[in-house]
Amino acid sequence: MRNLKHDPNNDFLGFSLADAIITKIGALSSVTVRPSSMVEKYKGREIDVPEVAAELKVQSLLTGNFIHDGDRLRITYQLVGARANKILSKGVIDVKYDELIAVHDSGSRQIIQGLKLDLSPSETVRLRLDEPASPLAYEFYLRGVDLMASHNFPLAVGMLEKSAAIDPNYALTWAYLGQSYTSDAAFEMGGRERYRRAQAAYERALAINPKQSEAEMFYSNVLVDTGKLERAVPLLRDALARNASDAAVRWELGYAYRFAGMLAESLEECERARRIDPLVKSNGSVLNTYLYLGRYDDFLRSLPDDAGSGFIRFYRGYAEYHQGKPQLAVADLERAYQEEPTLYTGIGKAFSDAIAARNADGLELLRDFEEKIQQRGVGDPEATYKMAQAYAALGDRPSALRMFRASIEAGSSPTLIYFLRDPLLNTIRGLSEFPHLLEIARQRHESFRREFF
Repeated sequence: MRNLKHDPNNDFLGFSLADAIITKIGALSSVTVRPSSMVEKYKGREIDVPEVAAELKVQSLLTGNFIHDGDRLRITYQLVGARANKILSKGVIDVKYDELIAVHDSGSRQIIQGLKLDLSPSETVRLRLDEPASPLAYEFYLRGVDLMASHNFPLAVGMLEKSAAIDPNYALTWAYLGQSYTSDAAFEMGGRERYRRAQAAYERALAINPKQSEAEMFYSNVLVDTGKLERAVPLLRDALARNASDAAVRWELGYAYRFAGMLAESLEECERARRIDPLVKSNGSVLNTYLYLGRYDDFLRSLPDDAGSGFIRFYRGYAEYHQGKPQLAVADLERAYQEEPTLYTGIGKAFSDAIAARNADGLELLRDFEEKIQQRGVGDPEATYKMAQAYAALGDRPSALRMFRASIEAGSSPTLIYFLRDPLLNTIRGLSEFPHLLEIARQRHESFRREFF
């Protein structure tokens, strides 16, 4: 939604109110809604409906404007059929500013009517859940959601903590607070304490509402990343039992299966997610399962057409490295690190250094990242595994084995099939500890398979 008054203090409403409505409607199985992360780039812009609908691969588009004047908030919206560029419904929501809470409820109801959706009794009940109690807490919640979308995670944490302190019984506040803690830990190099707080926030959200899909999905992602697969999978399966067409949850289940080494099952879930929503996770996570299966061309085709971010560009170069295309790999890996120096792109830079025989530079970079990971007290298992690969490519076999061991201890141990045939680990397969680590991976993989399949 566009802010017609151009008051920066109110800009947060444009994204966060839209997100509130998306979250509410997205819980319905009868309609597929693009996540807020996919529409953020249109914030404040004049848009061409057919063009944007084609980009998002949707049949209808919700657009709107708002103006905050004094103690009043007025929102006008249109639901437009993309194919004929025809207005399906339109309306006005006019409330007092301290009645922001009413916007996501009345707005979602009007949009559901415009889409002519027939709701099941359980969906009707679900729409009534999670109503916030405090207008001020809800405003802090909206500000926190907007800051999180802008990747300002420390400030998002502050706003959401204020919201939770005022109204501790709104499940979505705790869900997004947990996500902000997680993102702050992952992207701002926060430590173990941030992950502990994230877990506590997710558990609080689920204690308030055990069927809160966002909390289940966010929490499961942290559980997978911290090696607790056996706790993550039941949460995701429970969410899908309520809404089988939730592409984001289905993608997260595929992510969990990937860590468990269930590669065929992982691929099936991710592909089902993309059939529901072709853009699911195209702004972030990638289909690593293709890499683990050695299907590098399919992996590259699964990436967004536009590199989009240093993270995606890193993965493009990483796949090209596996394909034996060093010049293409170097170009993408170097550019990814220049544009967005992070842990992943730094690992990519180390691979580039290996190609260019700048081993000392690559080793210095990896050791700096390893030191930071140790200081944080928590690491990303897949990133740690890639560091093992990069150390091996740079000729440091002891460090490669050390990081391989760390990745197993951190939770990636069940990805057995990839470990058995990964060509980048060939230089350390002869080390005495390697078979023992493979056996740990095999045992956990088999234990997971027996429990869930």
